[in-house]
Amino acid sequence: MEKEVRSNNEIKSWDAHLDQKYGEVGTPSRTEFEVKAHTFVLAELLKDERAKAKMTQAQLAERTGTKKSYISRIENGRADIQLSTLYRIIEQGFNRKLEFSIH
Repeated sequence: MEKEVRSNNEIKSWDAHLDQKYGEVGTPSRTEFEVKAHTFVLAELLKDERAKAKMTQAQLAERTGTKKSYISRIENGRADIQLSTLYRIIEQGFNRKLEFSIH
C-alpha cells in the first residue's frame, strides 16, 4: 500500500514526494538518501536484536571481536559496516542466520 503525502491541498504518493525532495530513482541525491535510509534501518534492526538478546554493546563487541565504540557507531549510523562484520554480528553475536535477497 502506497503512503500519500498532502502538500498545498494536493495529495501525492510517497514515491512522488521522494522524487520531488530527493530526485528520481537513480540520481545521485536519491541514491544518497536511500543509502542513509537503509543505514538507519540496519542500525535500528541491530539495536533491536541486541536488546532482545539482552546484551550490552560491550558484550556484543566481545563476542564478535570488535570494539564497543564500533558497535555504538554502527548503531548510531556513523560507521560503514563490512559484510563480513555484519555476518559476525548476526551469526556469532546473536547466534542467528543472515540471509539476503535481491529484488
